[in-house]
Amino acid sequence: MESTVLVALVSLVGTIVGSLGGIVVSSKLTNYRLEQLEKKVDKHNNFAEKIPLLEEKLKVANSRISDLEKQIEKLLGLST
Repeated sequence: MESTVLVALVSLVGTIVGSLGGIVVSSKLTNYRLEQLEKKVDKHNNFAEKIPLLEEKLKVANSRISDLEKQIEKLLGLST
């Protein structure tokens, strides 16, 4: 009878240790993956902040190109 109780206690301890170990490993993996996602989001946010600046620069460049085209047409006498 004592050996049965001993086996049951050893099994209980093994189950508890295994369950807690699995929880700890799973938690560490989840934290690691969250950190990686946060890094990706930070990169995306930095890129998203630059888009309006690039759009404004493109708008200015297109306006300047249009002005230069008009000047060239005037110089060549091609105005419509």
